[in-house]
Amino acid sequence: MKRELRVIGIDDAPFDKFDPLQKYVLVVGTVFRGGSFMDGMLSCKVEKDGEDATLRIVEMINNCKFKLQLQVIFLDGIAVAGFNVINPKSVYKETGIPVIVVIRDYPDYKKMFSALEKLGMQKKIDIIKKMTKPVEMNNIYVQCVGISKDKAKKILKICCTHSNLPEAIRVAHLVASGVSEGESRGRA
Repeated sequence: MKRELRVIGIDDAPFDKFDPLQKYVLVVGTVFRGGSFMDGMLSCKVEKDGEDATLRIVEMINNCKFKLQLQVIFLDGIAVAGFNVINPKSVYKETGIPVIVVIRDYPDYKKMFSALEKLGMQKKIDIIKKMTKPVEMNNIYVQCVGISKDKAKKILKICCTHSNLPEAIRVAHLVASGVSEGESRGRA
């Protein structure tokens, strides 16, 4: 496998979940050659706790000049902008690019589903339940769509150069927080 395979890592910017005036949240995608260096950046905005993340991410990727070279889409979790749940199976189907959902800690599904039920978001629970359970891989948890676990493990080994997260996600986090707050912060 080439060490400079092109991947994209997607993460959202920090936001104030209690601010009624903030309706949209910045989502950043960084295009990397493996874990070595960044080739480009994409962005879009999604509705806070909305239902447009899958569509916006698909549009962002399908309309970018890097699309034909991308071999994997890394998502930092299954949701952005609060409870705007991404459907990784739809992202794979609509882009034709395998998706690896990266999660630092095993999700507390009971707590997550309880919160979504209280908000009347059953459709989002259904998306999450249709995904395979996260598996531990290289000190993180992953869910794979359109790619085998063995191939995902090899790609993670190439792309995780400065932390347990793929460099594309780590840098997307830094850029998104730096742009939205004037300075990057948090665990990247």
